[in-house]
Amino acid sequence: MEALAIKQTEQLQPEEAARNAVYAFLALTLYGPPGERAIAVARAMATSDSLIGEAFSNFCDAYDAADPADTASEYHDLFIGVGRGELVPFESYYLTGFLNEKPLADLRTHLDELGFERAKGVSEPEDHIAALCDVMAALVTGTASDEFTIYEQDQFFAAHLDRWAAQFFADLGAAKTASLYRHIARIGEEFMRIEKDAFSMIERT
Repeated sequence: MEALAIKQTEQLQPEEAARNAVYAFLALTLYGPPGERAIAVARAMATSDSLIGEAFSNFCDAYDAADPADTASEYHDLFIGVGRGELVPFESYYLTGFLNEKPLADLRTHLDELGFERAKGVSEPEDHIAALCDVMAALVTGTASDEFTIYEQDQFFAAHLDRWAAQFFADLGAAKTASLYRHIARIGEEFMRIEKDAFSMIERT
């Protein structure tokens, strides 16, 4: 999978459009260094007086002050490195300590059930944090058009993000080589908390 375009449809209510945008922002900035699409989302979200709006505002200030070459180097050191980056952003690794274990197999089954396929030419496992945020962005948009339901969003979040994403973002914020990415970590941590709280209020039958 690769980063989804930030989808705007007439069916998306403002709150759902914002959720879609934040998931897309996280996917874009975790697939690679922040680019124009990610920055556009950040500037739009930085207008809010909420904690996540403040986090986006801080990110924008840090981005404007950063050297793009330094940001690219930071991304490399965090996630690629020489042999391995400082962080290993995969669900299977966080839950088992190893890549390509049962969490990845479970994810592949779940993605197949939802109708998602890995993009051609992508070799890394599907349980990369960016790919999972990508799927959630698509589920949010798809729910508005009745392709998916809020329950499928809830199930995917609970199965593949809730158990480890907050810890990943905490680790990212504490990483030795993180500078601009400390602000992305703060956005991710706060957003995972918001999503967990929101899903906990869903009426289940």
